[in-house]
Amino acid sequence: MEQNKIAGILSILLGLIFIIFPVFSTATLSIFIGLSLVFFGIVLILSGFSAANILIGILAIIVGLVFLFNITALSFIFGLPFYIIGILLILGGIIGLISDSKISKITSVLIIILGIISFALGGFSIGQPLFAAMLIGVALIIEGIRLYLD
Repeated sequence: MEQNKIAGILSILLGLIFIIFPVFSTATLSIFIGLSLVFFGIVLILSGFSAANILIGILAIIVGLVFLFNITALSFIFGLPFYIIGILLILGGIIGLISDSKISKITSVLIIILGIISFALGGFSIGQPLFAAMLIGVALIIEGIRLYLD
């Protein structure tokens, strides 16, 4: 139980950081996405030397490097993080609904709703990526409250 309370408090604090400092949070999120894509590309290239693996790996590395070093060059696809976040939130909420995990059903439904809202905001987010940080912050706070109350 003690671990849930600590995780809940940390989740709430992280959610507040995302809401209070959305620019910092968005930049950090872009860095994590960039690093993930670079590592994914490297692993994909090394996992098999087929033409498809090498091509997709190289593309993943290039896009990852753009996310890392020239975030403004991607201003035309600022909606993409909303779509990614929305899909992940929706999938996480569905998994929470159908699994036997300790995630409450109400929390799972709220996360699905946030995912749908995030997906809808993808179209409105061109030039304004701060909405993603706000949605992540709200989701973290909701999950943190759930963890703390369990």
